[in-house]
Amino acid sequence: MAPVFPITRQNQIARAGHRDGDPHDLCVSDLGDCLIYDRHGVCRPFNSLFQHNRAIIIFVRNFLCYTCKEYVEDLGKVPQQMLQESNVRLVVIGQSSCSHVEGFCSLTGYPHEIYVDPERRIYTQLGLRRGETHMETPSKSPHVKSGLLIGSLKSMWRAMTSPAFDFQGDPMQQGGALIVGPGPEVHFAHFDMNRFDHMPINWLLQLAGLQTLDFSGSPKVLHL
Repeated sequence: MAPVFPITRQNQIARAGHRDGDPHDLCVSDLGDCLIYDRHGVCRPFNSLFQHNRAIIIFVRNFLCYTCKEYVEDLGKVPQQMLQESNVRLVVIGQSSCSHVEGFCSLTGYPHEIYVDPERRIYTQLGLRRGETHMETPSKSPHVKSGLLIGSLKSMWRAMTSPAFDFQGDPMQQGGALIVGPGPEVHFAHFDMNRFDHMPINWLLQLAGLQTLDFSGSPKVLHL
């Protein structure tokens, strides 16, 4: 089992130009009446994700966004056994209709928990950004392989060839990442400033007490 590192305010990773949410300012208990929906349209309370365990919760922009697609592809490489052994849940939340979940999982190969918040109630109450900032010097995500032009063309093609021509979520909405639980305590929060601003997955794994992975190729565990 991976060693469990304490997650405190001092453990947060600060990056130049970033203003991550202060976990002490976030109260997820206020989100108890917010519902999330699985791929079948079955709802559950948002707070059920972290009542009895620690959860890494990733909010994505929209399911057509190429940077989100490539980020979630790498999230799908996290071994389920590693999560189970440490009692950590890995959850992706989008803001589209639940009808798009199955296709997104098929496209990315993502096998873990995924839900949608189609009315963006959780996004709004957490204060996740709308609009993009600091686009003039986007940070290079280790999980985004496509360039801006090619990636945008891929997203447009997916929109045009999908059964329902829509953006599969608000295209102006940004995502973020939380580490929460067990219970309502928020240990870490990061709010994306733009489409390239995903928190590196290995940083999230380490902050949640898990071993890091090699995302350059096959998903082998790096023993640090």
